[in-house]
Amino acid sequence: MKIRVLVMTSLALAAAMAVFAFVTAARLPADALLPTHWNASGQADDFSPALTALLLPAGLVLFVTAIFAIIPRIEPLQDRLEGSAPVLRAAWVGMLLVAAVIQLTIGLPAYGVTVPVNVIMLGVGALLMLLGNALPKSRPGFFVGIRTPWAIVDTDNWIATHRLGGKLMLLAGAAIIAASLLPISPETTAIIVVAAIAVTVVVPFAYSWWFWRNKRSQA
Repeated sequence: MKIRVLVMTSLALAAAMAVFAFVTAARLPADALLPTHWNASGQADDFSPALTALLLPAGLVLFVTAIFAIIPRIEPLQDRLEGSAPVLRAAWVGMLLVAAVIQLTIGLPAYGVTVPVNVIMLGVGALLMLLGNALPKSRPGFFVGIRTPWAIVDTDNWIATHRLGGKLMLLAGAAIIAASLLPISPETTAIIVVAAIAVTVVVPFAYSWWFWRNKRSQA
């Protein structure tokens, strides 16, 4: 799997975000605090010094880049890795976009531009939809996909589980995007987000087990 372009793009993005962090922090008072966490109501409930808060998303980009660059090198099932490349790329690009959105949400108010916190949820919803679209294309592996013990050892189980997981992620992403745009309470939005993510985790796992059990009973 070729990752050179993604690595170079990620490093360039991290560098640009670091420049933005230093330039933006220089516009603010030395003791300025910026939000680094928001509660279910969309209100900031944790703050850090301006430069620290602005550099955290850039650090996230470097961390994501390191993780996704290592995975292709340590995956034992190298012959199947190329089949899962679309999922790896979608997750990588999606995480970069979310990190950039987080930094803009934190930093743009210094320029008089207020970014709604819901924009971060829009990014999360878009990430899930990217993953949901790519997930059915993946093949059994130890680092990419819905890695249940039953799916890893059975290609049929893997394909069925990932087809279902892909559909659920598309629906979850759409639900999160809709919740972030609709005029509903922040508490309701938070419930929708948590429920959508929970469904994408629990249902495919349970389905993979059911598929294995049903196939074994028919053998």
